[in-house]
Amino acid sequence: MAGALRVAIVGYGGSGRGIHARLAKEAGLVVTAVVTRDAGRRQQAASDWPGTRLHDDVDALLRSGGGYDVVVVTSPTGLHAEHAARLARAGVPFVLDKPIGVDAREARAVVAAAAAADTPFTVFHNRRWDPEQRTLAALLATGELGAVHTFERRWERWRPTPQQRWKENDLAAGGLLLDLGPHLVDSATQLFGPVTSVWAQTRNLTTPTEDDVLLVLEHQAGGGVAASPDPVVSRLWAGSVVGAPGPRTRVLGRSGSYLVTSYEQDASPFEVLDADAPGGTLGWLARGRERTPVPQAPGGHADFYRALVDWLRGDGPVPVDPADAVRTAEVLDAARVAARERRTVAV
Repeated sequence: MAGALRVAIVGYGGSGRGIHARLAKEAGLVVTAVVTRDAGRRQQAASDWPGTRLHDDVDALLRSGGGYDVVVVTSPTGLHAEHAARLARAGVPFVLDKPIGVDAREARAVVAAAAAADTPFTVFHNRRWDPEQRTLAALLATGELGAVHTFERRWERWRPTPQQRWKENDLAAGGLLLDLGPHLVDSATQLFGPVTSVWAQTRNLTTPTEDDVLLVLEHQAGGGVAASPDPVVSRLWAGSVVGAPGPRTRVLGRSGSYLVTSYEQDASPFEVLDADAPGGTLGWLARGRERTPVPQAPGGHADFYRALVDWLRGDGPVPVDPADAVRTAEVLDAARVAARERRTVAV
């Protein structure tokens, strides 16, 4: 694969254009094909990437005879398994946006289809490359927090009037459990290891799908970056009707805590704590009233695409092992059962 890696994008909406195309460009890739029927999005794609080939569907893309090195699937979640199966059978390397299916059954089917066809693919769990995630991982590696026992992360928004999109209205593939849940669970398991049990509460306050989610995960002792001797408990929130979002991240250890008040310009009443934070830092090492700024680790979501280039050229590992995404789907399945039956579910 000489020269810039050529990308075909399936879907050119908020995810395809607003995230994937932008990050691919930042990492030095070029979009040469786009799949969308929407007239406005076709016009945007042609303007963003002069000369790009436009297709109505995945089958038309596959019939086009190439012109791309990898396909990025950013279609609605309910179509992920179908689109992935077609690309796998065609032997085309692909990236599948998270989640890889609406449940673990679909996730396992995608992995099996790719394995049967010997088609390489990876999953866009881009939050692994967050400066926040990398800063926390670096802090855990220093041992300054001591043995960690609790991880908390909130992805809370103030949207009293819901957006009118499939994510808010698709009862099978929408809702915050499938939208933000994969990010939250993947981040927790990367840091603190495999999940052994799940308790969950979900509600739909303003939308047909759930817009208020709480997950409580217990991790296997000694897993993840932290390698804590204690089974770490993760408490993960996702909410759309939160006028006073809580601290973005709080990690509690026997020797101290890590606190991130807000992230990515999300409004929070706790952000005032950062008024005196020096530049180049992200969050605080806290012990009671004592707090010390933590240096921000380098990283960004475009690093996923840089890793993708290295992997496809044989110069690096797969950016995200699809097996990790299957395990995340299994945790989310368990969360559905836990919320419905009001009990803790083993994973």
